Amino acid sequence: GTDGESGGLSGSEMSRRGMYVDPATGARHDTSNPDYHGWLTKQSVWLKDWRRRYFLLKGSKLFFAKSEMSAPHGMIDLASCMTVKSAEYKAHKRNALEVSTPDTTYLMYADSEKDKDDWIGAIGRAIVRCSSTYTNDDGMEGDEEEEEDD
Repeated sequence: GTDGESGGLSGSEMSRRGMYVDPATGARHDTSNPDYHGWLTKQSVWLKDWRRRYFLLKGSKLFFAKSEMSAPHGMIDLASCMTVKSAEYKAHKRNALEVSTPDTTYLMYADSEKDKDDWIGAIGRAIVRCSSTYTNDDGMEGDEEEEEDD
């Protein structure tokens, strides 16, 4: 792409990851300090080939990038996500998981079973957080979070 829009990055901008710009709305999303991040191999929605991507979970958004330092080029909005679950049978891959939105089911697989379980847990918590902000009928006082470290 030589659209003349993107100027060169200055040195300070190079050191931190670029923002994700939503192509639909033009909204910019800062993906620094993500809640959870790591490598997953994702099936491309159109071509169905598998590509290793660096995923960044922040709030209710799951971003993916080509590398740890490159700006994300894709986003899954977990606010519209219904389920995240194991999908080894469906994907024919070990340690696979699926994230289902009303429009699309995203398949990806992790490098290990622990990674898969951690991702399902992290994405699941994000989905629960999104849905509870809408309903807000869980009767919790304050927002103390139990951190379970193993």
